[in-house]
Formats: sequence, C-alpha cells, structure tokens
Amino acid sequence: MTAPRILIVAGSDSGGGAGIQADIKTATMLGAHAMTAITAITAQNTLGVAAVQPIPARMVLAQIDAVLDDIGVDAIKIGMIGDFRTAQMLAERLESLPDLPIVFDPVMVASSGATLADDATVAAFERLMRIATVTTPNLPELKVLAGMGVGDTQAVRRAAQALVERHGRAVLVKGGHAGGGDVTDRLFNVDPALPPECDWTGPRIDSEATHGTGCTLSTAIATELAKDWSLSEAIGRARSFVRLAMLNAGDLGAGHGPMAQQAVRLDLNQSRWAPMLNQVTVPAKDFAASEHFYRLLGLRQIVRSPPRYARFESEGGATFSIEAAEEVAGRPVVYFECGDLDVTVETLKLLGLTFESDPADRKWGWREARVKDPAGNTVCLYQAGEMRRYPPWRLDDA
Repeated sequence: MTAPRILIVAGSDSGGGAGIQADIKTATMLGAHAMTAITAITAQNTLGVAAVQPIPARMVLAQIDAVLDDIGVDAIKIGMIGDFRTAQMLAERLESLPDLPIVFDPVMVASSGATLADDATVAAFERLMRIATVTTPNLPELKVLAGMGVGDTQAVRRAAQALVERHGRAVLVKGGHAGGGDVTDRLFNVDPALPPECDWTGPRIDSEATHGTGCTLSTAIATELAKDWSLSEAIGRARSFVRLAMLNAGDLGAGHGPMAQQAVRLDLNQSRWAPMLNQVTVPAKDFAASEHFYRLLGLRQIVRSPPRYARFESEGGATFSIEAAEEVAGRPVVYFECGDLDVTVETLKLLGLTFESDPADRKWGWREARVKDPAGNTVCLYQAGEMRRYPPWRLDDA
C-alpha cells in the first residue's frame, strides 16, 4: 500500500521541537511519506528563537515544484511562511492545483514569544485562508486574523464565524491559550450539511513539553485527511496524537520542551477497517504471584487494582493485563483497537458475525464490543485512545 504523500511548507527548527522537524516526525509516525518545502531557517531551542533567515520565495517554489513534478501529493500542510513575498507566491501556486486537502496553521509567534510573521505577511494570510480546507489559529492568532476580541466563548465564536463567512472555509480554533483545567478546540464548519460547530474537550495536560503542538496538530490533520477521514474525524484523531505525544514527552531543555511524536506506538489505528492488536488480558489465579512475575520479566506496571486487575506496558507500547480468573471465565481476552469501532462492528455483522455485546462505553474510559472466536476465546474490539496507556489512575512511577 502506498503511503499518503504529505507536502509540508514550513520553517526549520534547529531544536527539533516544532516546524519541519515536528512535521516530519508526525507524518512519519502516522504512516505517511513527508515531503518538505522549507520557508525559513531558525536558530532556536526550548528557551527561544535566536535568529530567523527566510528562504527566497523562488527557492520555496522550486522545492514545491520538484515534489509535485515527480512524486505528487495527497495533502498539504502550511506552517511558518517566512515573508510576504513567499506567502503571495505560495498562494498563487496552490490556486493552480486541483482540489486537495490543505491545512493552514497561521504561525505568527513561537511558543517562546518570538515573532515569526510580520504585519505584511499576516495580511497575505487572507489569500491562503481562501484556499485552505481548514485554518487552525490559536486564540491570539484568531484575534489578529479576525480583528476582534476573543475574551470569552461567545467572542471566540463570533470571531471564528466571521472568518468562515469571509473566506468560505472551515476554521479550527485551538483552545490551549485559554485558562482552566480543560482544553476545548472548536471546529466551525462552512458546509451547511454539517453541524455549524464541533467541539472537543479534554483535561489539560500538565507539561512543559508544549513546543510544536500546533505544528504537530496541523500535520496530523493533513495526514488523516489524506487517508480520506472526514475533517471532524481527522481532527479528533490528530488531537489524540498530540495528547499522546505530550504524555510521552521526556524532559529536554530548560524551557518549553519538545513532545515525543517518535514514542507514540500502537495508540492510533491507521486503518478505518482493520483492527490492531495492542492489548491482551490473561487470567490470574494468584494475583500477587502473577503481578510479581510480569514485573520480573521487565514489564512496566501502569495500573494496579489488587486483587482484581493490573496492567503493564511493554517497550513497544503494547499493553498486557492480568485479571482475576473468575472475572474472565478463566480464559484470555484478546483486544484489537479499531479506527472506528461502530463502523467495524456493523461491517462485521453484515459479514455474518454475531456479537456477544454491541459497542458500549465502559466506566474505565474504553468503548468495547465483544465476540467469540470459533474456539470460544473472547475477542474484544475497542477504542481507548490515551486511556489505554495514560488513564488518570496511571501509576506515578510508571
């Protein structure tokens, strides 16, 4: 199967946390082939941006043409532009392309506070927003683009809807700059057949590893759109990837550190239909003995609920659980994560499978459906996202 081809038009981050570096890691981890047109070279680290050198606009276009003339493209992500001339020439070039997904992250300021786009370049964003499938401003960027206040939820809605009406394109407002314990991202659709607004809310992750979150999100959306997920589905999957990359992050640098895109393993099924094996549960007759055995093997324990349940994590990201034998009828349970559980179950029913239980939300944050194989083994199809490896009750020392 040919990997989706993602063209990334953005700047380089010498610290590897944002920009092209974050984009390539993201597209690669999501199974795509990343191609680049570098718009600027920056000297930066987790503490800030020391220098910026824009690439001449003609060289940016030469990179784009070299890719398009040979390899082709399935989706485009636009990040840091570099300067006004590049923005104008880029818009002109993209207007000549056949209709394909374009995600525009209107980068203006780095996480450290450094300015990455002057007023003239920001003004040129208008043309790019008319081309993009979706534009993904954070709250400060939304305020500049709309020329309106964004001090509360209703103000955010008014500003985003103004952009949708002005350009006839969808807008995803990232809520990370808002206060509070939760983060809400809001998609404002342009298609009258779709809900005018879709929201995603999740608990704020307490982490300094926030450098490159916007780059990662926009590239993940472009990659998922290239796989033919709908815009709302692509955003939901991209958000999950960003959160997992943050949760996996180590402690690099003294400032806003990089995420860990490279460490996201077996957490997001790349396929809409094919299930992915990433969790097995076996019965435990002696809970303490089984728990000790699997820790001795070198598995990292991430959940402990004696005397009933424990979950472990392997280096590759797969998880393994022990559960009281009477609760699993003394037999193992194999878990396959699905890209879209409900669609998968409906498809399998049409193919003749009979399920013991239909898709349902569980109190531990998973959505599950169960079926028996011909030997009587229990197979659980499910969706869990970050709740598989990072539930709120994950052990602190894991």
